[in-house]
Amino acid sequence: MRDINFLTENNGKPIWHPMAHPAEMRAQPPKIIMKGEGVSVTDIDGRTVIDAVGGLWNVNLGYSCDPIKQAIAAQLEALPYYSGFRGTSTGPSIELAYELTEWFGPEGMARVFFTSGGSDSVETALRLARQYWKIRGQADRTKFLALKKGYHGTHFGGASVNGNANFRRNYEPLMPGVFHIPAPWVYRNPFDESDPARLAKLCAKALEDEIAFQGADTIAAFIMEPVLGAGGVIVPHESFMGLVREICHRHGILLIADEVVTGFGRAGAWSGSRLWGVKPDMMTMAKAITSGYFPLGATLIGEAVADVFESDKTSFGAIGHGYTYSGHPVGCAAGLAALAETRRLRLDENAARRGAELATALERLKTRHDIVGDVRGRGLMAALELVSDHASKKPADKKTMSAVADAAYEAGVMIRVSGNNIILSPPLMLTARDVEAIAAGLDAGLSVA
Repeated sequence: MRDINFLTENNGKPIWHPMAHPAEMRAQPPKIIMKGEGVSVTDIDGRTVIDAVGGLWNVNLGYSCDPIKQAIAAQLEALPYYSGFRGTSTGPSIELAYELTEWFGPEGMARVFFTSGGSDSVETALRLARQYWKIRGQADRTKFLALKKGYHGTHFGGASVNGNANFRRNYEPLMPGVFHIPAPWVYRNPFDESDPARLAKLCAKALEDEIAFQGADTIAAFIMEPVLGAGGVIVPHESFMGLVREICHRHGILLIADEVVTGFGRAGAWSGSRLWGVKPDMMTMAKAITSGYFPLGATLIGEAVADVFESDKTSFGAIGHGYTYSGHPVGCAAGLAALAETRRLRLDENAARRGAELATALERLKTRHDIVGDVRGRGLMAALELVSDHASKKPADKKTMSAVADAAYEAGVMIRVSGNNIILSPPLMLTARDVEAIAAGLDAGLSVA
C-alpha cells in the first residue's frame, strides 16, 4: 500500500463515493478507515472509535471474526472462483443454499438464487415476480406496490420501488407501473394519527384502496422492509405486516420481504418476517450473510412460487437472469462461516438485549436534548430524529447534523447521518459497556447542537 501521505493527498479525488456529492468529498475529504478490531475501527490518524454504523448495517460479527477469514483463505486455496451458470456449480454454493433454506424454513423459503448484494437481490425478486405471472398466464400483472420511505437499493428496479425522492429524482424517469402507499410512521404520517395500531389499519386501508384503483389483476407484488431501515428506522406496529400479508393473499399479489437489513438477527429475530409472524412469498438477503467480509446476497423463493417455476412446461420458466458472481464459492464459504458464528453466538438474542438497553439510553438522551424530536428502534437498529422545533417538527439542518456527527466522532463514536436522522446499526456482538460508550458519544455530539 502507498504511504499515508499519498492516501491523504488523494483522498476524495479519484473516487466518487456512494450517496455523496463529488464536489463535497473533494472539499471535505472523508475519513480514511485503516483497521478494524472487535466493534471498533481506527482511522488514518490513529483515532479508534466504536463503529455504531456496523460498516453499513452489515458487520454483525465485528471486525475480528477469524472463522470467516480462515474460510475465505481456505476457499481461495481450493477454488477461488467458478461460474454458477447453467451446467456448473460449486460445493460451497450448494451447502450455503441448503443452509439458507433450513434457516428460513419457518418463513416457508425453499429455493435460493445467489447475487452479489442487496440491490441485486431486490432486482432478482422483482424480475422473478413478473416472470411468475407470465408462467401462470397472467401477463398483465406487471405493477409493483411499495411503502413511502422504503429503501430497496440502487438498481433501476430497486430505485423505482424506493419510497424516498432522494434516491429517485436524479435518475427519473424510472420504471413505470410502481405505486406507493403511506408508511406506518407514527412521528410523521398524512393521517395525523399517533396511535400505532390505528395507523397500521389506516395504511392497510390505503393499500386496499390502491389495489382497487389499479386493479388486483395488474399487480405483480408488494415489496416492503419489515422494519424500514434507510428511511429512518421506521418500526411498524406489530399488526401491520400481517395485515399486508392477508391483503396480498386475498388479492393474489406476491409479498416480497426485503430482509437485506433485518435478516440474521438485527431486529432481535432471525428475520423481520419472523418477528411479525409472517410468511412472505420471497425474501431478499445480503449484508450480514457474510458479515460484510465478502460481497454476497441471495433471493429466497417460497415453496408455492418455486413450484410454479419448476412445474412449468413452457419457455417462460427458464431464468434468463444472473450475475457473474452468483454463488461465488469464496463468498459462499464466507457465508457458511458467518452463519455458523451468528448461530453459535445467538446474535438475535444479543441484539434484542442490547437493543433494549440502547433504546433506554436513547430515551434518556431525548429528555436531555431538546433537539431530539423522536427516538425509534427495534433490536440493534435505531434512529434519533433531530428537529429545530418540536411543535412544527421542522428538521434540523445539514450543518447541525454534521456538527453532531463530528462531535460524536471526536468523543469516540462513529454514527451515520441520513437527512435529519442519526442512524445506529452497530455490530450485533455489542456488549452492555459498548452501549454505554455509544450513548456517551451521542451525548457529547448532541451537546454541540
